Amino acid sequence: MKVGFLGAGAMGGAILKGALGAGVFEAVDVYVADYSEAIKASFKELGCNICEKNTDLKQADVIVLAVKPQYAAGALASVEDALDGKAVFSIMAGLKTGAVRDMIKGDIRLLRIMPNTPALVNCGAFALCSDTNLTDEEKAFAEKLFGALGIYEWMNEALIDAATGLSGSGPAYVYMFIEALADGGVMEGLPRATATKLAAQTVMGAAKMVLETGVHPDELKDRVCSPGGNTIVGVATLEEHGFRGACIDTVHKGTVKARELGEKK
Repeated sequence: MKVGFLGAGAMGGAILKGALGAGVFEAVDVYVADYSEAIKASFKELGCNICEKNTDLKQADVIVLAVKPQYAAGALASVEDALDGKAVFSIMAGLKTGAVRDMIKGDIRLLRIMPNTPALVNCGAFALCSDTNLTDEEKAFAEKLFGALGIYEWMNEALIDAATGLSGSGPAYVYMFIEALADGGVMEGLPRATATKLAAQTVMGAAKMVLETGVHPDELKDRVCSPGGNTIVGVATLEEHGFRGACIDTVHKGTVKARELGEKK
């Protein structure tokens, strides 16, 4: 399929670059529309087709909407009726399917998606809205695309905001955790580069254990905690400082904020 991107900044660019790297499609089959000359130049160098105007997206079979939500109405108005009859993938946070449809001229087949930035390294997490009218072929293409960039889960639209609070925002929280672990290592004498590398690999390895073994995280945690050892002391310290409660409340408040943003659209 020929794929168009309306917006190819941080998130749209991550998906596009990740998909090109994974061989999901070739640059010659990609059409990029973006207001930034620098972004267009960077993708032109990769061999993508650059749209002179947003209506040129009509040449694509599938269009990924990756503009910032606050600019969605203007950007989609400039597309005119070029999306009529197309499959449209929206990664615009907070914009429900009804709101997106109202901004587009013509009939579309729409898939709402909540992505996250690790898609750039083919390790993303994608929530795909099951309330969609894509054809079976287009659903298969979506699964191929997002499966190549990480993992995906189908869910009804009522749960997309929760995915936003968890996996959409989650990378920022994990980066903070990695930095904090590294700070602890530095405090105990480790060089900064070494501490950061050990912390990042530890987080990545622990996450891989959860995904590949299917064992509950609580059990995996217990396997590391020897009776009277240093790990259980560390776990107790995290509990003392409300680590779990802080994480749960963070996801909750992020979800509430996502809902509020959706209601404003």
